Amino acid sequence: EVYPKMYHTCFFLVTYMAPLCLMVLAYLQIFRKLWCRQIPGTSSVVQKKWKPLQSSAQPRGLGQSKSKISAVAAEIKQIHARRKTARMLMVVLLVFALCYLPISILNVLKRVFGMFNNADDRETVYAWFTFSHWLVYANSAANPIIYNFLSGKFREEFKAAFSCCIFGIRSHQDERLTRGHASTESRKSLTTQISNFDNVSKLSEHVVLTNINTLPANGTAPITHW
Repeated sequence: EVYPKMYHTCFFLVTYMAPLCLMVLAYLQIFRKLWCRQIPGTSSVVQKKWKPLQSSAQPRGLGQSKSKISAVAAEIKQIHARRKTARMLMVVLLVFALCYLPISILNVLKRVFGMFNNADDRETVYAWFTFSHWLVYANSAANPIIYNFLSGKFREEFKAAFSCCIFGIRSHQDERLTRGHASTESRKSLTTQISNFDNVSKLSEHVVLTNINTLPANGTAPITHW
């Protein structure tokens, strides 16, 4: 009876506690660098006092240049993006811990301490185990949802990819219609140019014939100044 208890205790430590501790250490390092460390190329004044600069982003006097204000605004925007990423990592870590905690605790209680061996309400126990297994699979599905709500870039790229998949055929048809419309317009423009050229040619022939008819009888043409 000792070996199964040792096995499930080690299984709990290897599959839940060890990954959770490694994730906590790694994510805390990332969080500290994203939240507290200075951005390369950023002044320490902006990095430490970005909230007062955010409130005073508008120029108060004529002495402030627009380039300086735009630089400060860009740095504040970058700090906002870094801190949003740090918060997103913390949420991912918290969701992982919560989703894997119930099944790990239930397995330890059942395999190590034998709590559910003589339970009267077996259906409730099975329901808890089923829900705990569902949470394990739900963790993988929850990560894209977290990225969608907490990352604007991920949301934009997801919308672009989704629209390309759904409206690819429609965009192809619209492109074909646009090309057809453009070719029709080009044919109309060419026809218009040809008709204008014909009108100019006819007008020139008419002018020449008129000049010939107005020549004197001795065959000498009058000098015409154009």
